[in-house]
Amino acid sequence: MRWLQAAFFLLLVRPFLALVLGVNLRHAERLPLTGPAILAANHNSHLDTLLLMSLFPLAQLYRVRPVAAADYFLRNRFIAWFALNVMHILPLARRPKPGEPPLAHIEAALNAGDILILFPEGSRGEPEKRSELKSGIAHLMEHAPSVPVVPVYLHGLGKALPKGDWLPVPFFADGWVGEPLTWQGERASTMQALEARFAELERQGGYAAWE
Repeated sequence: MRWLQAAFFLLLVRPFLALVLGVNLRHAERLPLTGPAILAANHNSHLDTLLLMSLFPLAQLYRVRPVAAADYFLRNRFIAWFALNVMHILPLARRPKPGEPPLAHIEAALNAGDILILFPEGSRGEPEKRSELKSGIAHLMEHAPSVPVVPVYLHGLGKALPKGDWLPVPFFADGWVGEPLTWQGERASTMQALEARFAELERQGGYAAWE
C-alpha cells in the first residue's frame, strides 16, 4: 500500500496544507532523518497527524507510524482499513487485556527502525490549549532508553479543525521542533524534562505556558 499512501499525501494532504492552511515550521532540521525515533506533539486536531507525516519525504512515509487509539480508529471496517493501510497507524489499546503487553508491537516498530508519532496528552484537547502530559510515553522511553524523542509544538490546527468538527476552515498554522531528549533514568524526571521542552517551545512561539 505504499503507493496509495504516497498518492494520498502527494495529491491531497500536501496541497491542502499548503493552499488552505499554510504551515510555518521552525527548526525543521531537528526532525529525525531515520529511525528509530519518536515525535511527541501536542494534540488539538486530527490535522496534527497529517501535518507531522507530511514533513517527511514520500519515500520515507511508510516508516512513519502514528500511534493511535484502537477503540477509535478501528471502530468500523472503513475507518480501520484507512487507518491501517493509508495512515499506517500502530493501534494502541487504551484498556489492554490482562496479561497482554500493550506496548510490545510499538517497541517492535522502534526496533525495526520506524519513526513513531505520539501525542503524550492522550486525546485531543481544547483548541490551542495544551493539556497535562500523561506518563505513557515515559513507559515506552524506559523500554527504549536510547531512542530520541523529538518534541513538536503545534499552534493553529485546533482552530482550523477542532475536536468535534469535520469541516476545516482556513487558519494559519505554526510549528516548532525542539531538541531531542532520551530516557532520564526515571519516569518522573523524564516527564519533567519533556514538559520543560514543550514549555520552552510554547514560550518561543509567544504563547502562554500551560498551567
